[in-house]
Amino acid sequence: MDSTSIDLVGSKIAAVNVDGDTVRIAFEPAYLLKSMTGSVERTRWWQNGELVFEGAELDDAEPLPDLPGECSGGDVGENVYTYRDMVPLPLQSQGRAHCALKIGDRTIRVHATGVRLDMDGVPKYIAHLRPE
Repeated sequence: MDSTSIDLVGSKIAAVNVDGDTVRIAFEPAYLLKSMTGSVERTRWWQNGELVFEGAELDDAEPLPDLPGECSGGDVGENVYTYRDMVPLPLQSQGRAHCALKIGDRTIRVHATGVRLDMDGVPKYIAHLRPE
């Protein structure tokens, strides 16, 4: 099966915007990994987009990291699934949702009742990734 996911490690988080109970985490850019059925090779792409949490609350127990910043990994969860260091594309889910994204020694934490990815434009090709 063909698949695409955001590789959180190395993706750039440009901003965290809160509007009422909506929290938007802007990636500029997000780095994508694409794989095709039957191929051992993968491809790397970039695309801007937002991870949007609805019915959300930003955890303000610690201050936000200085942005923009490079994500060093973390978790994104929706219902019973937790994705570590990646986010599948497409993503749209209602129910319990959360994230804990690391930038430096700080973590962006959100708890919500829904999550989706809104990507801008089309992905731009970077390179083939061949197994060694």
